[in-house]
This record gives sequence, C-alpha cells and structure tokens, in this order.
Amino acid sequence: MSRLSAHDIRVRLGARLAVDGVSADFQAGSVTAILGPNGAGKSTLLACLAGLRRPQGGRVLLDEADLLAMAPRARARRIGFIPQTPEVAWAVEARILVGLGRTPFIGSNGLSLEDGAAIERAMTAAGVTELADRDVTTLSGGERGRVLIARALAGDPEWLLADEPLTGLDPGHQLDAGDLFRKMAHDQGRGVVVTLHDLSLAARIADRIIVMAAGQVLADGPPGQALSPAVMEAAYGVRAQVTAGAGGALIEIVGRAG
Repeated sequence: MSRLSAHDIRVRLGARLAVDGVSADFQAGSVTAILGPNGAGKSTLLACLAGLRRPQGGRVLLDEADLLAMAPRARARRIGFIPQTPEVAWAVEARILVGLGRTPFIGSNGLSLEDGAAIERAMTAAGVTELADRDVTTLSGGERGRVLIARALAGDPEWLLADEPLTGLDPGHQLDAGDLFRKMAHDQGRGVVVTLHDLSLAARIADRIIVMAAGQVLADGPPGQALSPAVMEAAYGVRAQVTAGAGGALIEIVGRAG
C-alpha cells in the first residue's frame, strides 16, 4: 500500500519558520485531517507533501522515493492537489476545467476515450454533472469548489491532497464531499490528506487528525484523542468541551482560555 512521508520538514517564509521540523507518515487507505489556527503551517506543509514547495530542510518521500526527484508529470499522475484559493479567471465550461485533471495523461492525439470516461466518472462522483456546460466564472464559490474536486478526481490519483476543500460548500455538500473522501480511502485504497478549520466536521471525516500550531505538531492520533480539551487550549487558546455524537466527536467552544 502506498506511503507518503515527511521527514523533518522545515520551511521559512521571510523571518518566520512556517514549518518547524515536522515529520509524519501517511498511509493510503485512510483520511487524515490537518488542523490548526491561522498561520499554523498547515497549507505550507500540504504544499510540501504535494511536491509543490521545496522545503529548506528535510524531504518528502513517496514509497521511499524522493518526491522532488520525480519528474513533474509522473508526480502529477500519482498526487492530485486541490488548492485553497484557486484562481479561475477565464470563461470555460466546467467539463473542460475538469478535463484539465487529465493533463498528465494526455498524449499527442489529445483526449482519449479513456480520458473522457475518467472525466465523466469524476464529475459524477463530485456531483457536478448538471454543471458540465456552465461557464465556471458564473458558478458560486461552492459550485466551483465541487468542480475543482472533480478536476482532481479526473486524474485518478493514488493520493488526494486538498487545502480547505469544504470551504464555501453548504452543509449537505460538505457531508457529500466528506463521504466521497472516505470512500476514496476506505473502499478504493487511496490516501486522502486535507486541511480543515471545522473541528467537528474533521472529527466526522477523518480517521486521523494532526493538530499544528506555530509550525509544529501538537497532537497526532484518532479524533477523540487529538481533539482533547487540552490540545484545543494549547492550539487555539480556547476552552472546549468534547462529547461523542452520532457522526463522531462534537467540539463545543465554551470560551477563551485563561
């Protein structure tokens, strides 16, 4: 089973050490959520895991191979990435945007029948078939977010790395996307790593939660363990109550700590 691992990753952004010696192993077949306050280093770490940012220290391995030593096209075939603030500034149909997810596979003859089938499967899985002929610049933020999930799925990646993929989605589509991520991991054996801000939603979706603050890992484990009141206070500076719910742990923020 595929494995993605970070070894002592260090990234400096200006004078700030955004990621400070983070090491973590990720196994395909599970969903991992990376949480933490603004500026914790979540997005920077995820970009390193996707091979989109070169760390100043440490390295990322994909099945024991140095990720940055891989050819970009080969890397893109194995890792799908959904950015946090994607720019879609040109007028293009949603189906065409989703088709860009097949770019690493397209040969000199253009899209093949296999590519077309992959695009349709991705749109169906992400629930955006009815948006196929819409100009993406006319879509709402949530609709566009779902189309971008489909674009990543079109590449049929072994790993899906997504930075705040549920932002802007209404509650129903958040649950749909979460169920899709779990199906990819549990039923299809893929690896899914997402950054999130909604603590209770993360507890519902993820098998494992990593909590970061100030570029370091504060907690790493199952939701009920990683989202303890002590971790919430250390990471967010809040008092929290954690209770068991039908969909997983429920996190209630009571107030500021101290």
